[in-house]
Amino acid sequence: MAKGNKPKKGSRAYWPKKRANRIYQVFKSYANESETMPLAFGGYKAGMTRLVFLDNRAGSITEGQEVSIPATVIDCPALIICGIKVYQKSPSGLRTLKTIMAEKLAKDLGRKILSPKKPTKNKDMKLIDDQIEKVADIRLLVHTRPRDSGIRKKKPEMFEVAIGGDITSRWEYAKQKLGNEIRVEEIFKDGEFIDTKAVTKGKGFQGPVKRFGVKVRSRKNQGKRRHVGNIGATGVGRVLPGKIAMPGQLGYQTRTEYNKKIIKIGKVSDESQINPKGGFVNYGLVKGDYVLLQGSVPGPKKRFILFRKGIRAPTNGQEPLEVKEVFLDSHQ
Repeated sequence: MAKGNKPKKGSRAYWPKKRANRIYQVFKSYANESETMPLAFGGYKAGMTRLVFLDNRAGSITEGQEVSIPATVIDCPALIICGIKVYQKSPSGLRTLKTIMAEKLAKDLGRKILSPKKPTKNKDMKLIDDQIEKVADIRLLVHTRPRDSGIRKKKPEMFEVAIGGDITSRWEYAKQKLGNEIRVEEIFKDGEFIDTKAVTKGKGFQGPVKRFGVKVRSRKNQGKRRHVGNIGATGVGRVLPGKIAMPGQLGYQTRTEYNKKIIKIGKVSDESQINPKGGFVNYGLVKGDYVLLQGSVPGPKKRFILFRKGIRAPTNGQEPLEVKEVFLDSHQ
C-alpha cells in the first residue's frame, strides 16, 4: 500500500507567533487616490450569513445562474472626526507638527483620552495656513460610536485615517469636516474591492500538533505522542528560531486580507433587512449602516474590523452583484 502524504499545516511566514500589541490595528499604507476623501473605515463584525445572487460575471461557468455564497456582515455606525493630525518631514521620517482637536468632543471619548482643557482650534488652524508649505501629510483623527451598534460597550476606538488628493485639498477637506461625521457610503460603493485588517481569534498556548500540524507519534515513542521528536542538531547548542515546530501562542495575531468584494452597503431601516430572526448570536441586532462582504474576515464576533481602498485591487470584476435573497433563518 502506498504511503499517504499531506502538506504541512501551519504557516511559518510570520515568526515569532506573538500576541498582537492591541485589539485593533491601523494601516501604514494606502492606495493612491486623486479624489479628496477618506481612504479607510471601520466597523464591528456581527457575524456571517449566506445569500443567493445572479452571476453576471462574463466568462464564469455559472454565468446567468443563481449562486449561493457565504458573506460577512460588518456593523458600520458613523465615524466622528474629532481631530486633525498634521505631519512634517524630519530626518527620521514623519513627525507630528500639530494635532488640532474639535471644540465639542463626544462624552464617551473621555473614556479613551484626556480631553484638552482649553480649545485652540482657530489659533492652530491659522498657524497651519501660514506654514502649509512645511506640511508633508494630513490625516483625520476619528473615533467610533459603539452605542449605535449591536455591541454592548461604551468606550470607543480611536485611529487615524489618510485622505486622498494633494496637500491643499486635504487641508481644506479636513477643516470642513472637523467635528462632523462620515458614513461608509461616502467612501465605498457596491462591487468595490477592499482590504481588511483585524486581529484573529485567540486560541492561547497550544502544542505543536495543533499549532503546526505535526504528526502524532506512535505509542512506542517514550510515552510522548503529541510532540516533536528532534529539535535540531547537537552541535549548534541552541534551538534555531523559526525552523522547529514548538508549542506557543496560537491566534490573536494581526492579519491583512486583500481584495474582499463588497456585495452591498445598506441600512437596516431600508426595505431589505440583514438581521436574522433573533439577531446574530453573541452580537445582537445591527441597528444602522452595514457592509456585506463576500467570504470571511479575520477575528471573532464583536471584533473591530478596519478596511481601506484596495491597494492592489483588480481593474475588472467591480460590477455590483444582483442579490436575489439573503437568508434570515435563525442562528440560534
